[in-house]
Amino acid sequence: MQMEARVGVAVDGGGVRKLVQPPPQQIGTVSQLLAGGVAGALSKTFTAPLARLTILFQVQGMHSNVATLRKASIWSEASRIIHEEGFRAFWKGNLVTIAHRLPYSSVNFYSYEHYKKLLKMVPGLQSHRDNVSADLCVHFVGGGLAGITAATSTYPLDLVRTRLAAQTNFTYYRGIWHALQTITKEEGIFGLYKGLGTTLLTVGPSIAISFSVYETLRSFWQSNRPDDSTVAVSLACGSLSGIASSTATFPLDLVRRRKQLEGAGGRARVYTTGIYGMFRHIIRTEGMSGLYRGILPEYYKVVPGVGICFMTYETLKMLLADVATA
Repeated sequence: MQMEARVGVAVDGGGVRKLVQPPPQQIGTVSQLLAGGVAGALSKTFTAPLARLTILFQVQGMHSNVATLRKASIWSEASRIIHEEGFRAFWKGNLVTIAHRLPYSSVNFYSYEHYKKLLKMVPGLQSHRDNVSADLCVHFVGGGLAGITAATSTYPLDLVRTRLAAQTNFTYYRGIWHALQTITKEEGIFGLYKGLGTTLLTVGPSIAISFSVYETLRSFWQSNRPDDSTVAVSLACGSLSGIASSTATFPLDLVRRRKQLEGAGGRARVYTTGIYGMFRHIIRTEGMSGLYRGILPEYYKVVPGVGICFMTYETLKMLLADVATA
């Protein structure tokens, strides 16, 4: 697939000068989908224990009174999982995570590249294609659209993943297929899309921020230090982009997780209002800090996770491009 040349910006005494890097080698559609899918699945597998801890912290306030809310640290919660569920429980729901991430990341990266190409053809942006602000706009909008596309196309698996990961001592869903069947039977076909609106409100800006920060940092880095390892640059910039996107969208992510767990396991609904009402309920019952419950394991997860994802994607693209031209 034809990829555009990247434009770096560096300041040099006399002003701003543009450094145009040579375009990367072409890879086919299948290769690009494969690179994106493997990158997502690999990063999620490496960070699965922290991902599960994040979800458990996020949903603590759903069925607990303020007085009985567990104020567990990451270490004590991890110890509880090992003691009560066993070490393998850190990867509970990881099979569905991989089943979700393979197509999700494939669609995400693939659609992002195509949305970028389409946006660069928009008349207003086409005439300013070497402008840094226009480039940032393309990355932001393209990333947001890609995230929405990927999330919508794979949402039922995301919902099942959340419900499997949120189970502790009592096992209500016995696996992917059983969860899909049970949710459809008890909540209807639309139960598989519970929380989709909140998810799109979260994923859209989250992926938009992630891609735009990543592309901007990488372009700046490579313009000033062109001899640095591509792998190291991708890992570092990916990690920073993960921190930025998680910080900006974590409260929405917490609300979407709780939306996904509404009615799970035959429990009564906790929230009877929309997103705004859920925010008010959480703030009233748990305080402002309740919106950031689980942010620490989230940071521990995204720093290596997003970095590994971008690093693996860029590395596989280069390897597959070499194979294609060999």
